[in-house]
Amino acid sequence: MSFEFAEIARNAAADRTISSEEVMALRREGWGDGRMSREEAEMVFATQHAIDDPSREWSDFFVEAIRNYVLNGTDPRGFASAEEAEWLIAQVEADGAVCSMTELELLTSIIERAQNVPETLKSYVLGVMEREVLEGTGPTRCGGELSDTHVSQAECRIMRRVIFGQASDRPAAVSRREAEVMFRIKDAVAGNDNAPEFKRLFVQCVGNYLMGFAHTSGQISRERMLELEAFVADNKANMGRFMGRMAKQAPNAFGVVFGKKEATPDRAEQVAAEAEVTGYEQDWLDAQIARSGEVDEYDQALLEFIAEETGEA
Repeated sequence: MSFEFAEIARNAAADRTISSEEVMALRREGWGDGRMSREEAEMVFATQHAIDDPSREWSDFFVEAIRNYVLNGTDPRGFASAEEAEWLIAQVEADGAVCSMTELELLTSIIERAQNVPETLKSYVLGVMEREVLEGTGPTRCGGELSDTHVSQAECRIMRRVIFGQASDRPAAVSRREAEVMFRIKDAVAGNDNAPEFKRLFVQCVGNYLMGFAHTSGQISRERMLELEAFVADNKANMGRFMGRMAKQAPNAFGVVFGKKEATPDRAEQVAAEAEVTGYEQDWLDAQIARSGEVDEYDQALLEFIAEETGEA
């Protein structure tokens, strides 16, 4: 870390403010070697906690800098290690306050852009999202306001980004845990002046969990990616010899490795199977609806969607 970077960060923390020129200087000094170090990232977080009224320039820099450190600080790029996830959570919680709007944008963007993150971070971000939607107030980094009395359009955007993000429980799909979060939020705000988008989002999320198709290989772990990168980087690996050994030792394996049609169900069959609401899923849905003691307008919209999709309308 350069002396200038440290000096700018210390002065900003002491003054509790930072100018656009200082932000530009931090950008220049912080990425001199193309990466953000742990020491630099911790100084950026300390400055974030100290600033009273962060500017848009600072908030954009903060999100970009910390996301870069968490996802690209170590190989493989685009993944967060367990240690980096623990560090991030500790930094967010360091001031003992509710996550700021800038930190909420940071967590959201990491889930949105990462290839994958540890379970601890997935769970933490989902919990922060639920808490902020139900209790948070003030302007968000992506425009609009958080409200503690109803679900706003801005809060719908945040929920969509977190739940359908690349590093969510099920990328481009919805997990049971995420669907239950949506039910808890819905139960807390039903009857309030919620954004029209919320009903659509609720139905899409829960409907996706019950009937959507999620490919099992849609997400790869950091550990597996490290193995794959090590294999590709190994100049001693001889693909020809590898294939020859495989043919001799397991002559029937090629159909499995290269995916003959009979090895796995047809994609259309998989999608059709997932679209059926099983008895287990129906019991889960009944229990979620029963928690509120009534079938509200959101539940009704969901039930009508399911009936239409299954041809029982």
